[in-house]
Amino acid sequence: MNDERRATDGSIPSAAIEDVFRAEWGRAVAIMVRFTADIELAEEAVQDAFLAALERWPRQGVPDKPAAWIVTTARNKVIDRRRRQKRLWQKQGQLRQLAELELEPGRQVIGSDDESGIVDDRLRLIFTCCHPALAMDARVALTLRTLGGLTTTEIARAFLIPEATLAQRLVRAKRKIRAAAIPYRVPPEHLLPERLASVLAVLYLIFTEGYAGTSAARLVRRDLCDEAIRLTRLVSGLMPDEPEAQGLLALMLLHDARREGRVSSDGELILLEHQDRSTWDQAVIKEGLALLDRGAGGPDWGSSARNGGVRPAGPYRLQAHIAALHAQAPSMSATDWATICDLYERLAELTPSPIAALNHAVAVSLRDGPAAGLARLDAMSEDPLLQGYHLFHSARADLLRRLEVHAEAAQAYRRALDLATNPVERRFLERRLSELRGRR
Repeated sequence: MNDERRATDGSIPSAAIEDVFRAEWGRAVAIMVRFTADIELAEEAVQDAFLAALERWPRQGVPDKPAAWIVTTARNKVIDRRRRQKRLWQKQGQLRQLAELELEPGRQVIGSDDESGIVDDRLRLIFTCCHPALAMDARVALTLRTLGGLTTTEIARAFLIPEATLAQRLVRAKRKIRAAAIPYRVPPEHLLPERLASVLAVLYLIFTEGYAGTSAARLVRRDLCDEAIRLTRLVSGLMPDEPEAQGLLALMLLHDARREGRVSSDGELILLEHQDRSTWDQAVIKEGLALLDRGAGGPDWGSSARNGGVRPAGPYRLQAHIAALHAQAPSMSATDWATICDLYERLAELTPSPIAALNHAVAVSLRDGPAAGLARLDAMSEDPLLQGYHLFHSARADLLRRLEVHAEAAQAYRRALDLATNPVERRFLERRLSELRGRR
């Protein structure tokens, strides 16, 4: 292990183990699901392996291949557990599975009949968790937990629901997979379309959590962003004629291209209006734009939706076109806010959601002024989901600040601060509050 990864007292910083957890949890769980055919057991084994790492690595150092160490340790814990159950297994005629588990770690045990020809444990796990036998919300939550390694708190926040509700949802989903004997594989081609919507929803939420982490010390979790993009590439490769798969990949790339400009060198949040656009990755932007041009036979939006310029497009493609307008604009003031508002109206027709309505209101404020945007926000203020969403109160506070209604703006910032959990966002809100106090 490199010396720089040791603390001054010679121990392993907990952050080093956390980095391995963030990067390798999903892959380790996916591999263990292949070995065990049991999501719950796989999660427990990987969790036990990381607990062992917390105990041993500070004394022994981080191994040269920490991911392999985690998988091997998890596998050994499953073997030990099942050896203890050997007598019961003999009665059930399941000794063969124990023998298979004891094969070398690199050998494939479960899923060898995968008809897709793609060998990727994480992709198999997504399609297992997104089986149509599960409710849509359960599919998304389960994959975020097993593949993304997100906590119950993080997932509940992404869904804007109580943690207890989310926990029950996860338990029911795992039981359903076990009871229904849902296979661990990428389905054959003719079954892919029925899984596509939930798979894309999962990938988008993994990317979203990476792009603006719920509680991570950093605003951007690159491991989740990169994994979501990698898996979306695989899905879009499986279904190259699906415009929404291409649209989601374009959307991720266009957002990801701007991530260097979102945080300062000292880790502080930079709003879009103050970002240095020269830091945006133009090669990634070019790739995202090319995906939009290639999908559905060419561009599917025009200069004005009101004039009939927008041809049919799904929600991911519409969001990608919005991201494209941001990515191509030379400045905040030069952004085509009129077309962005039109695209948000189309998005609301397809998939009404309070978050899309919030983003639409912000766009309206930049097209028509802060008073117009505030009126829209106030009209939706009774929505219980938005009442518990810190970005709603932060957006409202910003519009009130721009209108110089300082007392009410401070109140809204305080409410946003009460709800925000990411430390980078919290520091930004605290600075805004401090600035308002200085103006009184």
